[in-house]
Amino acid sequence: MKTKRFALLAATLLLIVTCVQGQTAGPTAPWKLYTIGGEDFSVALPATPVRHTNYEYLKEIDKTRRVYSVGAYADGVVYVIYVFENPKSAQSLASFLNAREISSADLSDVTLDGFSGKKLTRDDSMRQFFATKDRLYEFKAMGASLDDPRMTTFFSSVSLHQKKDSLKIDDGFTPPFKAPASPEPANSDAAEKVFTGKEVQKKIRLGMKPEPSYTEEARQNAVTGTVVLRCVFRSNGSVTDIRLMTGLPFGLSERAIAAARKIKFIPAIKDGKFVSMWMQLEYNFNLY
Repeated sequence: MKTKRFALLAATLLLIVTCVQGQTAGPTAPWKLYTIGGEDFSVALPATPVRHTNYEYLKEIDKTRRVYSVGAYADGVVYVIYVFENPKSAQSLASFLNAREISSADLSDVTLDGFSGKKLTRDDSMRQFFATKDRLYEFKAMGASLDDPRMTTFFSSVSLHQKKDSLKIDDGFTPPFKAPASPEPANSDAAEKVFTGKEVQKKIRLGMKPEPSYTEEARQNAVTGTVVLRCVFRSNGSVTDIRLMTGLPFGLSERAIAAARKIKFIPAIKDGKFVSMWMQLEYNFNLY
């Protein structure tokens, strides 16, 4: 179908991101195993994760494929899992990494459950990539040194076989949501001071920024344009106080807001502490 060639251009976030060395702390809650129904992986996380489902066009097979994004934040560390459909192993791991502009010179070998993979390490982050017979995976953690117990707990828990006691993660994307014209109602941390980017020493560091998808009605009406949001990136790792500054019809504003709520990040830092910060987001919707 021709509509399969339609794709949402990468959502543009007006964020100036600098590297943040997260504050270290031991796990504060029991880790639990999670998975997605029908998928063959399991991983332990210290907090309830969010899940986002989207689709991307894969030129190698001239089709769209489903992409799952799973993210969690706790105690200064962001954990992210990406699962890409890869029918008949149409895309090799090398091609997958090259498409994401990851240089082979920066990678080293890793093996998991009989599958060969690659890993990319930095001072406070690690990404591991694997290809199975019909999936491509990326497991990422950032915000702590590689020998931090939280990092080792996360990566040692990763399995490319679903474990029976794993909790299923719901998408949480479809429930209707009415976009507010003013800040959301006060919550438990609403009294916390919110800073601007100029007032903090280190701005937020993004770990996962889901892209909103088109609604069918917006696609049929060929709606394009930009949704602009203003919101607070809280010190506890949540996105709140969302204001709709510029919207689009047929559910696109709601899709942008739903995606913004699922952003996972390391909070801004001021005077050695995580703080809340105002940010503006722009999501560009284009059909081509």
